[in-house]
Amino acid sequence: MHTLDDIRAYITAILADPEVNRLSPDDAEPAWGPPLLGVSDGDDPLYEEIKKDIGPFHWTPRQIFALSFPDLTVPPGGLSVIAWALPQTAATLEDQREATLLPSRRWAQNRRYGEDLNALLRRRLAAALTAAGHPAVAPVASPLWRRETSARRGEASTWSERHAAWVSGLGTFGLCDGLITEAGKAVRLGSVVAALSLPATPRPYAGLHDWCLHYAGGACTACIDRCPAGAITEAGHDKERCMAYIRSVAAPSCGGINACGLCQAGVPCEHRRPVRTP
Repeated sequence: MHTLDDIRAYITAILADPEVNRLSPDDAEPAWGPPLLGVSDGDDPLYEEIKKDIGPFHWTPRQIFALSFPDLTVPPGGLSVIAWALPQTAATLEDQREATLLPSRRWAQNRRYGEDLNALLRRRLAAALTAAGHPAVAPVASPLWRRETSARRGEASTWSERHAAWVSGLGTFGLCDGLITEAGKAVRLGSVVAALSLPATPRPYAGLHDWCLHYAGGACTACIDRCPAGAITEAGHDKERCMAYIRSVAAPSCGGINACGLCQAGVPCEHRRPVRTP
């Protein structure tokens, strides 16, 4: 496994397995549609900018790689971040569009079992790359990963897969903090850092919010209107208020699953990027 095509084929094969890509152990309906993939240089200066913005606890790719493989030295240009986005299916989006106060059954099931598949992808891809001679780590799957509180951003962690996807050319942030990709923002994200030199995916945007209608001057407030917690305003996303609603209202009604995602469906950016740029 030495190229992005190899990696794409590997991930696609896992998703093609109906025993793995399923909505739940009792429901063979696929959890995810075809994946989007992007790559960034592990030494891209944007990773240092992210660290400055989120907090000193946030890893750069080189930091988490060094923590995971302390005896290895990787030269500049020899480290890549491989990021992916798994889109929700049309059936899940259709159900979620109709939901108002609580997530749909499909969405909640996918938040649990679909994310289990995403976690499997992280572990398997890191292991496969390592076995192929390219030591790799999935930062979110590392035993060193932890949650933190950012002075500027509130709830945070030592690795942001949304930011890794942004640097890797997969999309930009919306008003609700979700990442708007070519397949929209109803996606789950994953990433692996590997000692492998891959061409970086061109970023067809310049800023954090270029693909969001609200920031593009379209006066879009769809995600504000969809949020039952009042956690999204024109000032942005209140993560603490969002999580309080999920933990106290949504999760008890969804069998303990921390799911909501109402702002990701029934909006112009649910399954596409609504802002087209040159």
